[in-house]
Amino acid sequence: MSPGTLYLLPAWLAPDAPPEAVVPSVVLERIRALDAFIAEDAKSARAWLAACRHPKPMREIAISEYSEHTPDSEIARLLGPLASGRDVGLLSEAGLPAIADPGALLVAEAHRRGIRVVPLVGPGSIFLALMASGLGGQRFRFAGYLPAQSPARKAAIAELERQSARASETQIFIETPYRADALLADLVGTCKPGTRIAVAVELTSPREWIRMDRVDAWRERPRPIGKSPAIFLLLA
Repeated sequence: MSPGTLYLLPAWLAPDAPPEAVVPSVVLERIRALDAFIAEDAKSARAWLAACRHPKPMREIAISEYSEHTPDSEIARLLGPLASGRDVGLLSEAGLPAIADPGALLVAEAHRRGIRVVPLVGPGSIFLALMASGLGGQRFRFAGYLPAQSPARKAAIAELERQSARASETQIFIETPYRADALLADLVGTCKPGTRIAVAVELTSPREWIRMDRVDAWRERPRPIGKSPAIFLLLA
């Protein structure tokens, strides 16, 4: 028996964004055709599937959880249905699986086992923010989360600024919503006046806003983020 296909499925970035507005119709059709999923969080996965108008009752859909806390020894079990010929969809809390997401290890193991992997189009906050920043996508680096404590965070920001200047490279990073304003304050306080900073907040939602400006302009006209998901970019 041939193994099934692992579909890497997009999910919404904002729960009040209609699926039809952020995902192509052919991707919605594929989501509705699957009845087995691997997801970071089963509850939010069910909400997404319901919003996609999945035709099956939720109790008839198999959802296995896989997160950063899942032991590597569980990967073989999660991929078991694929080995038996069943198609499975991988869902992330981050919009796109395996990007700033623990699903990469599972995808790598699927490749090792000869399982076909198919990525499907959908919203990715990192790439949407880069597109909208005007900072250029020829050379960029995603740095993930910066240190939580301000002194270490400022040191990391200074190093990102130096790397950006050396390589003409856009630096992209993220933070938990409750520390977004603290990160922005450290960016504005640490970077040189001419460094450009972009912030993309609540992408794809009705509350979305995106601003790119020089550090000196951010200092003159600050804009708070609040407890909202945001992507940060800088180019020195």
